[in-house]
Amino acid sequence: MINDRQTLLLKLIIEDYIKTAKPISSKSLCQKMNCSSATIRNEMSYLEEIGYLEKTHTSSGRVPSEKGYRYYVDNIMRPSELTGEDMLKLQTIFHNNSLAISDTIKLSMQLVSEITNCTAITLGSASRENKVTRVMVEQLDDKNIVAIVITDKGHVEHQNVHFDVVVDVDEIKKTVELINKLVVGTPIDEVSEKLEYEVKPVINQIVKHHDILYNAFYNAFNDFAKNKDVRINNASNILRQPEFNDTNKILEIIEKFDDQDMIRNIKEKDNGINIYIGSETEFDDDVSIIKTKYTVNGEEGTIALIGPKRMEYSRVISLLDYITKNINEVTNGKS
Repeated sequence: MINDRQTLLLKLIIEDYIKTAKPISSKSLCQKMNCSSATIRNEMSYLEEIGYLEKTHTSSGRVPSEKGYRYYVDNIMRPSELTGEDMLKLQTIFHNNSLAISDTIKLSMQLVSEITNCTAITLGSASRENKVTRVMVEQLDDKNIVAIVITDKGHVEHQNVHFDVVVDVDEIKKTVELINKLVVGTPIDEVSEKLEYEVKPVINQIVKHHDILYNAFYNAFNDFAKNKDVRINNASNILRQPEFNDTNKILEIIEKFDDQDMIRNIKEKDNGINIYIGSETEFDDDVSIIKTKYTVNGEEGTIALIGPKRMEYSRVISLLDYITKNINEVTNGKS
C-alpha cells in the first residue's frame, strides 16, 4: 500500500500521461501537489522503486508501469460519467427500433471505437449456433445485388455480390426462393454443404445463369460462416497511437488482428467488466483490453476495446457498461 500523497501523485501522473503520452516531470506536478519539486522527486523515486513508475530512455520524467496501471485501476480509478454527447449518440442507436439487435451491437461498438480511438472487438457465438431463417436479395443494378441472411439469433448479415454479366431478375428470384426452401433451419456453417448437394443439382435445371448465381451465393455463405463470430472495428485506431510508431511493432499488431484464433481468444469468461493490462491480455504486452460478456436470446458473446496501456480506462468502462445494460433492455424488443 502507498500513502495518500503517493496515491495522489500516482493518480496525477497516470492521468496526465493518458492525456499527453509524454513522460511526467516533477516540475509539472508542483502546483497540483502543493509540494516542492524535491519532495515530488523523492516520492516519484519511491514509486519507481516499488515498481509503479518507470524512467524512459529519452527523458528525465517518469511513465506508469504495468504494475502502476494495475494499482490505479484496482484502487484509485472510478468510472467516469458519460458526457451528454456520448449518451445521446448511443441512445440514438439503441432507440432505433428498425435495427436488428446484431446491428445495434455492431453500430454501438463502432461508435465507441471512434470516440475512444480504440479498436473494438465483437465476438458472437460460433456460426453453428446460428440457423438461417431467411435469405433476401436487394438488387442495386443489373450486375450488383446485396445478399441478406437473417438467423434465428436475430443476426442480420449482408454482403455485396457482383456479377460479371447481366443476370435476369427472375433468375435471381428463383435462386433465392430455392435457397430459402432448402436451407432455412440450417446452421450457417453447414449451408455450403447443403448448397453443394441439394441446391446445385436443382438450380442447374431451372436457372440459365446457374453457375454464376450458385457461385455467388456459395461464396457469400462461406464468408458468413467464416466471419460470423468475429467483428473488428477500426483496427487502425491503435496504430495511430504514439506508442506504436515503430514499423516492426505495427506489423506485429496487424498480424495479430489478422489471426482469427488469437482474436477469438479475447472471449471473456468471467462476469462483469474486466480490465487486462499488458502481459495479462495474452494478446500483446503493449496494450490493454477491457471486455465484458453479453447475452442475447440465449447466445453469449463478448464486446471488447483494445488500446494502448495509456487508454482512458474510466471512460471506456462507463461506455461498455452503458452498452451492456442497454443490450439487456432492448433484447426482447429486437429479438
